[in-house]
Amino acid sequence: MEKLTFYALSAPEKLDRIGAYLSERLSRDVARHRYGYVCIAMEALDQLLMACHCQSINLFVESFLKMVRKLLESDKPNLQILGTNSFVKFANIEEDTPSYHRSYDFFVSRFSEMCHSSFEDPDVRTKIRMAGIKGLQGVVRKTVNDELQANIWDPQHMDKIVPSLLFNLQSGEGTESEKEKESPAELTERCFRELLGRAAYGNIKNAVTPVLMHLDNHCLWEGKSFAVRCFKIIMYSIQSQHSHLVIQQLLGHLDANSKTSATVRAGIVEVLLEAAAIAASGSVGPTVLEVFNTLLRQLKLSVDYALTGSYDCTTMGTRTIKEHEERQLQEAVIKTIGSFANTLPTYQRSEVMLFIMGKIPIPGMHLMPPPSGSGTNMLTALPSSFLDPLLSFALLEDAHIRLLVLEILVSLIDRHDNLPKFSTISIIPDISVLKLKMEKCSRQDNLFMKKHAQQLYRHIYLSCKEQSSVQPHFEMLYSLLALISMELANEEVVVDLIRLALALQDLALASEETLRVYNRCAVHALSAAYLNLICQLTTVPTFCQHVHEVIEMRQKKSPFLLPEDVFIENPKIPEILEKPEAEILFQQAKITEVLGGSGYNTERLTTPYIPQFTDEDRLSKRKSVGETISLQVEVESRNSPEKEEEITFEALKNAIVDSVGMEEQERERRRQVVEKFQKAPFEEIAAHCGARATMLQSKLSQIFEITIRPPPSPSGTITAGYGQTQSRSVPVYEMKFPDLCVY
Repeated sequence: MEKLTFYALSAPEKLDRIGAYLSERLSRDVARHRYGYVCIAMEALDQLLMACHCQSINLFVESFLKMVRKLLESDKPNLQILGTNSFVKFANIEEDTPSYHRSYDFFVSRFSEMCHSSFEDPDVRTKIRMAGIKGLQGVVRKTVNDELQANIWDPQHMDKIVPSLLFNLQSGEGTESEKEKESPAELTERCFRELLGRAAYGNIKNAVTPVLMHLDNHCLWEGKSFAVRCFKIIMYSIQSQHSHLVIQQLLGHLDANSKTSATVRAGIVEVLLEAAAIAASGSVGPTVLEVFNTLLRQLKLSVDYALTGSYDCTTMGTRTIKEHEERQLQEAVIKTIGSFANTLPTYQRSEVMLFIMGKIPIPGMHLMPPPSGSGTNMLTALPSSFLDPLLSFALLEDAHIRLLVLEILVSLIDRHDNLPKFSTISIIPDISVLKLKMEKCSRQDNLFMKKHAQQLYRHIYLSCKEQSSVQPHFEMLYSLLALISMELANEEVVVDLIRLALALQDLALASEETLRVYNRCAVHALSAAYLNLICQLTTVPTFCQHVHEVIEMRQKKSPFLLPEDVFIENPKIPEILEKPEAEILFQQAKITEVLGGSGYNTERLTTPYIPQFTDEDRLSKRKSVGETISLQVEVESRNSPEKEEEITFEALKNAIVDSVGMEEQERERRRQVVEKFQKAPFEEIAAHCGARATMLQSKLSQIFEITIRPPPSPSGTITAGYGQTQSRSVPVYEMKFPDLCVY
């Protein structure tokens, strides 16, 4: 062998004749079953191939591959394995020159066939299958970088290679022998990963399509575990920038299976969920909304199937729907939507939520997608086009939807991961233990609060008025108040939030409100917990002292007005709530005084907070999103010249039954007004009209004070109480001009 190798290296032009001779001898020996000589000839071919890397190797390779083919065509397992091993050695050689005329089609077909071997002896069967896997790995290595070769990524090759690998990946589950160094499943996984790792952008589809077909043909979606395993291998093996291509193919496959059983669709959705978790942030791809559109379409289809009881499919005929399976699918879709949304930056999340809400339209609301921008900017994360419809959901009677809205708001406002520190409502004596992360309020955040603060306050207030609010709602409201205080609060916002907390206390005390005892105690506890937090954030000692004194009195006399007794599994609340004494209530006058003494502008604190009710409340006060249909006519009629009523069954019934009673009430009210002006003394009528005129005048004065700002005075500003500065107009003759300015 040494002499032969030396001769071949010395005279490389003789290499092709050497190969032809060895090939002829080997063919004869195979035919005559002289397998010892076959092994010797193959060993000689292998060694020559490994030694000779000259340009004239091409013709020798033809002889070599001819012999490998001869061995693989044999029905003897040992010869098949011998031929495969030689081919693998050849596959690892990097040739200097590309080949124009070499074809590997036979090898792809034969190795794929070996992967499916059903030889009787299990040990031999395993060896043949492993040889087939190694052979496929060799073909891929040999062809993937050779531009002159037939493209290995073509469907005709991929449709053989990929199913062969998946067959071994699946059949190897749980059957691994301890004696083996490596099981077919392990070898297959390595080969599959290598194949996917070499796939360029344009080849991903051809590599993934056979996987989808294999899982379809062998009903492997329903078990979930194998399909998930396959796609985990795919997602971890391909280049990360190609992840969205796989996700798009899965979405397309989900659409194609719209009319298959719920368990199959649930399996595909489960795989999507895993794929989304693996995909890096933002790699859902350029068509972000397409992902959510497909998932929402599947959700709608599933709900339709569950309602109608059958698939609308003429080819398959009517099939019975299993409602619990559809419900499981719906839960899986919702979970997957959440998982996808988690991979997106904040501004895109709000865009997606807006898109989803657009699928459940609110009458009168025209949703515009928010502009893209920094996720840390509240103006972009919560634009009006998103915040307005979102908050209108916060007024639905459905407690679950209200909670969901609060969760969305809180997650978008929390930019420093402080939310876990407010997951439960409690009185914290020293908030420094929470190690809160805070930054100074940016200009954009101040603009956001100028624009939306009143909306947020009134929705917090109205949420506390809801009879169906329970512990999770109050916990979310506490989180929302706390996060606004830390993320979006300037001095003016702090005063407004304290005013809101005091308004909540008044709400819990109000006799005209029909709140349950639990809700009254919960609102008191929420107000106490929040004032305890905000007083420490303001770092005004006298404010903290007042709040802590009230909390101590409550602990002694009325612990049921504190979160520790209310927000627990079995709340310790009385059956009837007596009107609390003054010492266990937070005093508006006292808080105004101590904050004013510390330089806060307390003018707003002196007037109690009352939320303004708008048309939005009337539109949104409905039990569910589904009831929007009955309101649609009314909303559209507002834009028409004629005034129309809301056309629902209730409205028509009320129009018939109540019209007489309403007319009588109106007639009685007018009679009383006329009688008062006819019989009352002149002084009383004058006083009544005067009082109204005075009230109107005072309101107008307030409006002018707010809207008409005096020009800055050269004589400076005047100082009001508590060290606050106040501007006033100074007549020209009182102004003090510097000498240089006087002519």
